[in-house]
Amino acid sequence: MNSQHSVNRRSTNQQDVCVCRRRMSVFVGLIAAVLCLMFDVIGMAQEAMPVEKFVDRWVYLAVNLQGEGEPEHALSILRRAKAAGYNGILFADYKFHVLDRVVDRYFKNVTTVRSLADELGLEIIPAVAPFGYSNGILAHNPNLAEELPVKELPMVISKGSAIVDTQWKPLAEGGFEKFNKDKALGWDYQDSPGSLSFIDTKVKHSGEASLRFEQLSTAGPKNGLGRLIHKVKGNAWRQYHASMWVKTERFEKSNEVRLMAINAAGRTLSHSFVGVKPIQDWTLHHSVFNSLDSDEFTFYCGVWGGTKGKIWIDDVRLEEVPFVNLLRRNDCPLVVADENGKPYEEGKDFLKLADPRLGNVPWEGEYEVFHEPPRLTIPSGSRIADGAKLKVSYFHTATIYEGQVPAALNHADVFKIVDKQVRSVENLLSPKSYMLSHDEIRIGNWGAAIRSENRTAGQALADNMRQTVKLVRAINPKARLCTWNDMFDPHHNAVDSPYYLVNGSLKGSWEGLESGITILNWNSEKASESLAFFEKLGCPQILAGYYDGDPMSIVPWIKKGNGLKTVRGVMYTTWINKYDDLEAFAKAAWGK
Repeated sequence: MNSQHSVNRRSTNQQDVCVCRRRMSVFVGLIAAVLCLMFDVIGMAQEAMPVEKFVDRWVYLAVNLQGEGEPEHALSILRRAKAAGYNGILFADYKFHVLDRVVDRYFKNVTTVRSLADELGLEIIPAVAPFGYSNGILAHNPNLAEELPVKELPMVISKGSAIVDTQWKPLAEGGFEKFNKDKALGWDYQDSPGSLSFIDTKVKHSGEASLRFEQLSTAGPKNGLGRLIHKVKGNAWRQYHASMWVKTERFEKSNEVRLMAINAAGRTLSHSFVGVKPIQDWTLHHSVFNSLDSDEFTFYCGVWGGTKGKIWIDDVRLEEVPFVNLLRRNDCPLVVADENGKPYEEGKDFLKLADPRLGNVPWEGEYEVFHEPPRLTIPSGSRIADGAKLKVSYFHTATIYEGQVPAALNHADVFKIVDKQVRSVENLLSPKSYMLSHDEIRIGNWGAAIRSENRTAGQALADNMRQTVKLVRAINPKARLCTWNDMFDPHHNAVDSPYYLVNGSLKGSWEGLESGITILNWNSEKASESLAFFEKLGCPQILAGYYDGDPMSIVPWIKKGNGLKTVRGVMYTTWINKYDDLEAFAKAAWGK
């Protein structure tokens, strides 16, 4: 509650006292005055209740204590947090996952920050087990990413290596060489030819023309749409590569430029950002996606939510391409077979196949949207002759948005890595609490091992959480464990309907939670339902508010949690390291 509400409430009580004194006898008036004073005191206590109710008053701090100036930044946040009434720091540092690779000054910086936290009485809660945003795990083995399947891709041997066996050309006019006035031919739909989209014969990447979009907020339809759309008859379980050349001129919504595909059921198959900049010369941009079980999909390229500026698109391509971000591990087999399904032998009939750029560009644990894939090559003495037709099955991973890749949820080697990471953090910090970073797990449950056990995605995630909890408990049996709500919340991401590139229902994932696990709840859109759900599970809850918005938005959320026994705290949560409202959020949340 805010302090202004307390003042208004006290003023109302004082007016009630005056009325009582005028209308009652002295004796009754005195009693009334005493009662009113008591109610006033009680009212003020109720307004101050959040300070006592919120046992946990945390700050989310994402920091790299090895970086220049980062330790000083962290120390400043700690001092401000203490002064504003916070008592905990959720510490998210990528280096917790690679403590075997940091330099000596990192440990010195951690000691400095920890010493100040101890002095100020601030608990440090380290974030570990990054399932969802897993570069900290995958830096140790990039082949442990969650997988998507390619099944029986037709290939043919040409000059000693395999190429995709297809005459398929989904885009007849990706270069905009054929047009009628401002309408590009060969596409099923184009937003507003002649008013916001124009054939440009003066500015082009190659050939005779490009397509230009401009002033989308003024000339275009609602939502600033500037798109080209084409319905594609392709193949299920294939890996597709889309690309286009792009030039921009003061284009304000460059981050909304997309290359994407949506299947007939309405499921989006591609989620990676293409990385267009507001001002750039001709640059090639990529997207890679798996068609999953769809042999038809709608292909889009263009911009959503455009405003000012100009963007040119040229030389759009769509092709089946094999082995981009190819995964090689025991439960992701590569099968190279003849036309009848008889398998060939790796290392004898074809050379060992691996993707050398998998998960290590620009550094370990980071994945490119696209790069030139490795080739399946035939050595001398192979049973596979030139011209032979093959059926090739394999698994690959994909990037979500700005390079997000999740780790395999149930692979034993993943837990070995997480175990080492948690033990290192335990030795470094000896924390009283751990944050298990299960969050927005957007690929999963396609592996043959999981499917053979008939596990749903929800069951696989529940099993993962049980194993993670068991792992941490073995290292620190007394530690309080916390996690985000979204992947265990039926009112958030734990849903029956398709969630990103997860196979099947996530329902029941919450069965992997112990009742004592603290939920950092960021489901403010369905706050009442979400809070009540975890209340029923008996999980303590911390409202993860702010999200770089209005600090006062925490107030109505707190009110929705009133009366629930499990709501025990709030957290100032910023994803862009914006701490300008640290004090304002504290004042709104508990009146500090």
